[in-house]
Amino acid sequence: MSDATAAGGGIGIGVGPYAELTFDADGDPDPGTRDAVGLLEATDLLVFAHGWNSDRSTSTRLFDRFYAPFPGLVGPGVRLGFVGVVWPSIRFSDEPIPDFDPHGALAEPGHGTALDPATLRALGEFWPGRVAELDRVAELLEERPESQAAFTEFGALVRELAGVDAVDPVDLDPAVAVSGVGGVGAVGAAAAGAPPVPAIFTEDVLEVCRALAEGLVEAGGPPGGPAGPGFSLGGGLRSLWNGAKELLRQATYYQMKKRAGVVGEHGLGPVLAELAARRPALRIHLIGHSFGARVVSFSLRAVPDGARYVKSATLLQGAFSHYSFADRLPHDKSSGGALRGMQRKVDGPVVACHSPYDSALKVFYPLASRMAGDSAGLLGLDERWGAIGHDGVQAVSGAPRLTLDAALSAGVPQAGCVSVDTGSVVRRGGPPSGAHSDICHEELARLVVAAGRMGR
Repeated sequence: MSDATAAGGGIGIGVGPYAELTFDADGDPDPGTRDAVGLLEATDLLVFAHGWNSDRSTSTRLFDRFYAPFPGLVGPGVRLGFVGVVWPSIRFSDEPIPDFDPHGALAEPGHGTALDPATLRALGEFWPGRVAELDRVAELLEERPESQAAFTEFGALVRELAGVDAVDPVDLDPAVAVSGVGGVGAVGAAAAGAPPVPAIFTEDVLEVCRALAEGLVEAGGPPGGPAGPGFSLGGGLRSLWNGAKELLRQATYYQMKKRAGVVGEHGLGPVLAELAARRPALRIHLIGHSFGARVVSFSLRAVPDGARYVKSATLLQGAFSHYSFADRLPHDKSSGGALRGMQRKVDGPVVACHSPYDSALKVFYPLASRMAGDSAGLLGLDERWGAIGHDGVQAVSGAPRLTLDAALSAGVPQAGCVSVDTGSVVRRGGPPSGAHSDICHEELARLVVAAGRMGR
């Protein structure tokens, strides 16, 4: 078995020792993969949770690309172990990962709003047992009927797929009443004692689809179709099916956000706590991309008081509220973020990487808050509803803001939250997500090494 092969299994990447840690949607770990992680011999364990991905092989290739620079960056006393956290998520095949995944490139022109076979297959795995509903959704997106009744039917199907009537109020992030990338429930409904339902699924479906279609214009155009300044939203109902497809995408984001919190708090966190109890000298470094940043952040809730085994956390384009770590919200001094104070569970820094070129977080987060009746305009960043991967940590006292060059040349603080603008490298990608998945850069690996004090 090579040093780059997963312990206890046949999965390998270009660095090692490596193991994949797999969770189901309820946060239950696969026992074999959990045991494999426990066998890794290392002084420092890198634990990377992916964001949205279409299958396990895509996740493994992402881990391979991201981890590749690390062996050449660490000091002689550091022996790295590499973990890839795999959890049930989905990526539409028209969401590009720059220079990485050929089958994840933009859909062929003319594909329009229709779901390609790879995406439809992935949706079937993401929502098992819903073949009939997904087939009808696919039929409507392909035919694009100019009928209000068809949009009403589509909205009802998406609502059913998303399971919005079964939202658990304890899963709400009090820092965010609604968020575009995996939104959370409406505060008013929660206050009234009713199950909170995201407004994006309850408002008039035609208005929602129109707003989402206009958001696609702002983001550069729909995937697989016209993009850039020449793209505009035409008249008639047929043009709103671009927004309808985006509503389906938003439903998967909503489901992934809920899952990410569960997997982090009830899955990854307890597994790492158990591992640290058995191996107290092990240093653990958390890394997460998109909703994976939510996974690793929520895993901090399971760190016992006084434990010091988590030595750093690096959040790459995190798809959750920029107020999550705040003790008090600027717009509600009686409340804090969902992760308030969790940075103090880390014996090192919590580094939030953000980029202005991330359209998924720049456009659709504030767009969904507008749908909740917020006073913000249709487009543009609304401070109250921003994502941590768009503008970094907010409302946390003493949290510095650095450029990537400054962080790499002078280092990052030894503890607490810090925001790093990585737009100098995280800048490539097509609509609708922009640079959201442009994370495989040596500079970001160096930032993880600096945060974990593992350098030469």
